[in-house]
Formats: sequence, structure tokens, C-alpha cells
Amino acid sequence: MTALCCATATTPAPVARIDGVALHAAGDVLDADTLRQRACTELLRRAAQRAGLLDPADAPSADGTISAAASQAIEALLERELSVPEPTDDACRRHFAAHAARYAQGERLRLRHLLFAVTEGVDVVALRKRAEALLVELRCADPAGDAFGAAARQWSNCPSGAQGGELGWVTRDDCAPEFAREVFGQAGTGVLARLVHSRFGLHVVEVLERDAGSAPAFESVAPAVRLALRQQAWITALRQYLRVLAGAAEIEGVDLDGADTPLVQ
Repeated sequence: MTALCCATATTPAPVARIDGVALHAAGDVLDADTLRQRACTELLRRAAQRAGLLDPADAPSADGTISAAASQAIEALLERELSVPEPTDDACRRHFAAHAARYAQGERLRLRHLLFAVTEGVDVVALRKRAEALLVELRCADPAGDAFGAAARQWSNCPSGAQGGELGWVTRDDCAPEFAREVFGQAGTGVLARLVHSRFGLHVVEVLERDAGSAPAFESVAPAVRLALRQQAWITALRQYLRVLAGAAEIEGVDLDGADTPLVQ
């Protein structure tokens, strides 16, 4: 958690900066993930300028957006700087054996959820704290009762809240991709141990039933397995590169070590 999260109503939140460049406007309070995203993007934007891929006059912004030229320059920079090895057949087979559930065909889940919507002007830090507190409460609730349904009816910003958060049986295609990645291809039922983030906000999710579907042969999903390993290798290379850039920069008000993967726009 950064110093921004500790600011009080009477103490203005300090501005997070990369080499003196502000990542947000004075007085804005951003959640840690958003700060990390902006910091990583600014580190890469500045690296692209140093590499001669971006006009030195390209200006940073305090609202998290970057120019089209900066976006293209960052893509060119990463293509040049990141070394991503091609996964071997043995590595693909080992990955498939360890994560076969991720590639199941016809997997379905019966879910219910409680949504804390992130909308314009909402205090994301306070929202996250409220969601995390409720998550702990529901994970510790008496299973004989229906604390989840009652909480969904009271707090959820999704229309399903009126039905206790019930979503019924859903497949991956029924969900936003970032939501599906968190709930499918796992094992067990019950309230998930952590909040699920999506483009809609923060979700407390309960898996009521799982239908694992059918396990495909490796050969039928080999391209998807190879792509997943390439993506993992790319993320690892990007994290290492960002660590190098961060080590040479002056960073204020943001913790780049607090995320499992780098967050880049």
C-alpha cells in the first residue's frame, strides 16, 4: 500500500512521480493498481524517448493517458528489448499436465456474486476496503445460513443482487475475459479467497457448483498451451525489464513490487 492510501481527509495526498513527472493531479486519490499501471507506462514512455523511438517533446499526462505515438513507440521498444524464448514441446506438455483444467472443454460453473461497481468519482480505496471486509465476513459466515444472498441483496450493484447474486450456470464465453480467468480452471467450491477484478468493478464470488466438462487431448489444445507459455515468458521478461528501468529512476509514492504481474496500458 502506498502513502496515498494512508492520506486522511485533512492531509492532502502526495503526488506520485517518476523522475519528477506527476502520475496524477494533485488531490487525486488512486488505488495501488492504477498507480502501478501509470508508473510502468511512464517508465516505458521515457525509455522509448531515450532510445530515440519517441519524440523528446512528447508530453506526459496526469490523467493516465498517453499519445498514440507513445503507444506505438512502447510497442517498438518492447519488441526490441524483450527476449522471449519459444516454449519447447516438453515444456508445453508439462504445463498442460499441471493445468489440464484450464483447457477443459464445456466447463460450466454455477455462480453468484456481489459487485462493488467502480464508477466515475468513486473512492476506489474506500470501496476496496469495504469489499475486502465483506469478503472476509462471508468466508467466515455460517454455511447453514444465507449470509451471501443477504449481502448481495443489500450491497451488490448488479441487478442479480435482487436474486441474492445468482448468475446461474455460466461458461467462459458468458463472462468478461478477466473475470473468467479468475474463476474457471480451478477446483473446489465456496466463496473465493480474494476479490475478482473486472472492467465492472470488484466482485465477491461464490462458486456453488462446478461442471468440469471434458478433458481434451494435448494435441487438440497444443497451440493454446504454447500461446499461454509465450505470454507467461513475455510477462516475465517485461517484469525484469521494468525492474531495470525502475532501478535507474527516482520513484515517489508508488510501490512497483505490489503486483504479481506488471500493469501496463
